[in-house]
Amino acid sequence: MTGVSPHPARPGTSPAAPPSRPSATRAIAAATIGNALEFFDLALYALMATYIGKNFFPDADPGVQLVRTYAVFGVTYLVRPIGGLLLGAYADRQGRKKALMLSIRLMVLGTLLMAFMPGYATLGFAAPLGIVLARLIQGFAAGGEFGAATSFLVEQNNQRRGFFGSFQFASQGLATLIASGFAAALTTTLSDAQMTAWGWRVPFAFGLLVGPVGYLVRRYVEESPAMARMPAARNGGKAPSPIRSVFRHHGGGLLIAGGALVVSTALNYALQYMPTFAIRELGLDNSLSFTALLITGVILTFGTPVVGLLADRFGRLRIMVPAAALIGLSAVPLFVWITRAPSFLSLVLCMTVLGLLKATYFGALPSVMSDAFPVEVRATGLAFSYNATTALFGGFTPTIAATLVTATGSRISPSYYLLAVSAVSIAALVSGSRIRGLR
Repeated sequence: MTGVSPHPARPGTSPAAPPSRPSATRAIAAATIGNALEFFDLALYALMATYIGKNFFPDADPGVQLVRTYAVFGVTYLVRPIGGLLLGAYADRQGRKKALMLSIRLMVLGTLLMAFMPGYATLGFAAPLGIVLARLIQGFAAGGEFGAATSFLVEQNNQRRGFFGSFQFASQGLATLIASGFAAALTTTLSDAQMTAWGWRVPFAFGLLVGPVGYLVRRYVEESPAMARMPAARNGGKAPSPIRSVFRHHGGGLLIAGGALVVSTALNYALQYMPTFAIRELGLDNSLSFTALLITGVILTFGTPVVGLLADRFGRLRIMVPAAALIGLSAVPLFVWITRAPSFLSLVLCMTVLGLLKATYFGALPSVMSDAFPVEVRATGLAFSYNATTALFGGFTPTIAATLVTATGSRISPSYYLLAVSAVSIAALVSGSRIRGLR
């Protein structure tokens, strides 16, 4: 890797001029605020699963109730590849900015339904259907968010793609931070009955207040430099279909980008599942369990851009491959430790280690994924590879984890899943290095 630029220029493209500091700050803010809001709402569902289940999926067995609730969490991820393709193609033909404005409007609509949908006791079977509808809308919006936002960020500066791209996942860390902060604060100040009755709705209502701010920031930001240089025919929507082009000419890019994402997305939702795991399986206090996730959110929010800076300097795969290996190798012993010595301290240390490894791995991941596709189909390729992967390995991770524990009776069984997916991502990174010259 000596003498090879971490981000070689793609054929047929010219390097983007570095944006001015105010322009760069606005670009980061536009992508981060809206992206954090969208993933904040998605994270809330996982964190509030116990209370949502009591309201919308009544069952005598709490374990079955939780599996049903998480199943909705997973099923709605199936719509994300569709949203990714449609909104990604829209971003490639009409511009990143227009797609980002559309996605945040859709997310606010889904959040509105989540915040105010009456429970099963009031609406009967219509109540869980309403929750499914809300999750479908949110999933569709989030499906297009990743491709448009990541493309928008990495296209700001070719020499600092790792740093700018890192804010895509830093914003997801911020979402985890805010969501877990709400969960910790609410479960500390409210009783279980109050949380079940109305407390779980409070953070969704907060999302409705943030939505207009994110929309306004995106409305007044400039288009990405790379997209602004695209021919007017594409911006006017007359170019060949990005969807057709991605599947016809960039299948390898889809496999590399999606495979590289597998361990990151599985670990992300495993971390969101761990507070529920600690409460149900280890008997730890609700508020303390959510506080552990809060600490992880801080690591992901502030550690990820640092890794992005290091990746621009030393090379992305030099950092990502060892991190993926450590995620797989550490998962089993960490789960063994926390189940044999359940405590707030062991939970915090376990999630801190996994959070540090995740930040190390996914700091440079957005730029690696983006380099698998040329500018004209980048948002579409990113959106589909990201959402197909999250549908298979992310959205169903809490369901898989809960089902593994219930079916096997082994509380460490979710760790074997993380071990397996880490091997998949390492294989994808190695393939990307050999086939596409990714560094």
